[in-house]
Amino acid sequence: MELTVDRLFATPALAGPAVLGLKISPDGSRVTCLRAQKGDINRLDLWEYDLRERRSRRLVDSTALDSSSAPLSEEERARRERQRTAALSGILEYEYAASARCLIFASGGDLYRYSFDAGDDARLQQLTHAGGSKTDAKISPDGTLLAFVRDQNLVLLDLLTFRERPLTQDGGGPIKNGMAEYVAQEEMDRNSGYWWSPDGANIAFARIDETPVSLKQRFEISADEITTVAQRYPAAGEPNAIVQIGAIDVRSGTIRWMDLGPSADIYIARVDWLPDGKTLAIQRQSRDQRLLELLFADIETGKNRTIISETSDSWIDLHDELSFLKSSNRFVWASSRDGHRHLYLYECDGRLVGRLTQGEWMVEDFRERAIKCIDEKNGLIYFTATKDHPAERHLYAASLDTRTPDATRRITAPAGIHSVTMSSDASFYVDNYSSPAEPPQTLIRSVDGTSSHDLSGNRLDQRHPYFPFLAMESRPEFGTLTAADGAVLHYRLYRPHRIDPSRRHPAIIDVYGGPGVQRVLKNWSGGSFTQILTRAGYFVLQLDGRGGAGRGDAFKSPIRGQLGHAEMEDQLLGAEWLAQLRDVDPGRLGVWGWSYGGYMTLMLMFKAPGRFRAGVAGAPVTDWSLYDTHYTERFLGTPRDNPKGYEASSVLSCANGLQGKLLVMHGMADDNVLFTHSTKLFRRLQTLGKPFEMMTYPGGKHGLTRTKDGAHAFMTIKRFFDRNL
Repeated sequence: MELTVDRLFATPALAGPAVLGLKISPDGSRVTCLRAQKGDINRLDLWEYDLRERRSRRLVDSTALDSSSAPLSEEERARRERQRTAALSGILEYEYAASARCLIFASGGDLYRYSFDAGDDARLQQLTHAGGSKTDAKISPDGTLLAFVRDQNLVLLDLLTFRERPLTQDGGGPIKNGMAEYVAQEEMDRNSGYWWSPDGANIAFARIDETPVSLKQRFEISADEITTVAQRYPAAGEPNAIVQIGAIDVRSGTIRWMDLGPSADIYIARVDWLPDGKTLAIQRQSRDQRLLELLFADIETGKNRTIISETSDSWIDLHDELSFLKSSNRFVWASSRDGHRHLYLYECDGRLVGRLTQGEWMVEDFRERAIKCIDEKNGLIYFTATKDHPAERHLYAASLDTRTPDATRRITAPAGIHSVTMSSDASFYVDNYSSPAEPPQTLIRSVDGTSSHDLSGNRLDQRHPYFPFLAMESRPEFGTLTAADGAVLHYRLYRPHRIDPSRRHPAIIDVYGGPGVQRVLKNWSGGSFTQILTRAGYFVLQLDGRGGAGRGDAFKSPIRGQLGHAEMEDQLLGAEWLAQLRDVDPGRLGVWGWSYGGYMTLMLMFKAPGRFRAGVAGAPVTDWSLYDTHYTERFLGTPRDNPKGYEASSVLSCANGLQGKLLVMHGMADDNVLFTHSTKLFRRLQTLGKPFEMMTYPGGKHGLTRTKDGAHAFMTIKRFFDRNL
């Protein structure tokens, strides 16, 4: 059966039933998740698996909720774009009460409660009605109060009386309470701006003042109108928002402000509560991102003390690996001080007890906590890491006594990518697993390996949506290349399904190439655009170059000071290797990528003229002075301090090198990589007299390939390569 681009976006999903948002109830009695509806792969419902009854059932059909719901606010639409969930609908987030007897979730801008103990007719209850979109709802530890953000203010809802009470009232315009600022959401993986104390007596919150941030007039061009959007976008070298951290006494409403130091030009990366409910753990990052400090702040006095200071000659990657022990006055902290991220045990006064892990590998997960559980009773800590292979993720256990940091024990099998959610007592875990040969599987496993239950039923048999296409699948080959300086680069290669030995075939490098991302993984890639290309006779290569995630500081740091150079050299090494393969035509190489991959495509086309016959640059950064502070300055510093680095990193300065065929694609309402990046490139190429093609998407955002525009975008890319390669 032919695999088409349209089929990639159709129902049922080729990956099988998606299982998202996995959680284990606080009492360990059930596993809940979000699943796509059978008739709509982008609409999510709430499901549970009862561990006692050993059965699955749908708790909430999201379709039934939308009739009374208000439209999403602009702020919530932007938040979803930051979380990469803009293409989804239905229920996207939910939270348990500590008692485990109910769940809280949002849908269509309103809040709902699902009670497990209530009768069938009373289990689902709408808690709010109209009056603005409500976001980021969190229930108090005792389950009696619900906090949420509305109109840039924190609001409290009493779940016994259903009375609302504002906790802040000055939100509006440039002032935001209980919210994460733009760079926190987009670049720091922090999507919330408030946190309940363990005893429920206080709420810590961020007050964001965006007054210093430049107000950019951005055009959003849709099919039938042009809207001018005034967006406070902190471009590199410009002022950031001012962030304050306060603690609200829930009963009295009194706010006490924390001392964050003499400079306001900082980032607040993370905020947590110590178990005592009276102390905040605040991670303060310097503007140049070479210093990260863990502060403990007393909420009564606001005074802080520095517990840990981490420094780096390049930059410090943020993480979520801060966990406080319950049976002692200690905590676990992650650090890359020896070049690889590992776990360390500290006393709460800042004294180092010792390290818990060590080796040339990383304690790491994908956009979530790597620490999965601390079993204090048995003296063990469970975490995900790259110990066995950089392209894999597994669950491991290590001792808490610090005497044997090299004695980690692997829990998960087989080889592949394991994303794990663990029960609080460390007796079992939910394993969301895939490999090159297996689509995503969701299994409930006991830690001792004595039992296992398949939650997803996603076996690749004759009933699976992908089975009719399996015979023509290209299974990736993994390998390594060695750069001139000895660095080892990992790749995965997809060969065409049918290779004609009498001729040579075109080849495409599918590139991202940007810092903090890892593309070469031993996960499942069936039902992807890559499979469309291999069926059409293309070789496809993906290679992780310098700056990428999962390899440690020495691998990432060469890009500091100039982007697009070390990464480009690594991709060119991949292109040279690819061109030497027996069945590849070295004169018909192409390259394509999106976002940083679009930027890399341009650098490769402009700086290696003649190497690539054709390239597709999607939503590319063309001038780093236009991109945001936290991301850009991490690698380049400010334009004032490093003007030569910005000039050398810009594609505009080398556009005269273009020789091959170029297609530039961009969403005309992109609020991340602004459409201005491409319009500046268009003008530059026109001035130079360089021919190129473009495809713009009215109303399209940065993640348009995940939306309804995705099918058209991929078909456009394929037609371009078919025509030119």
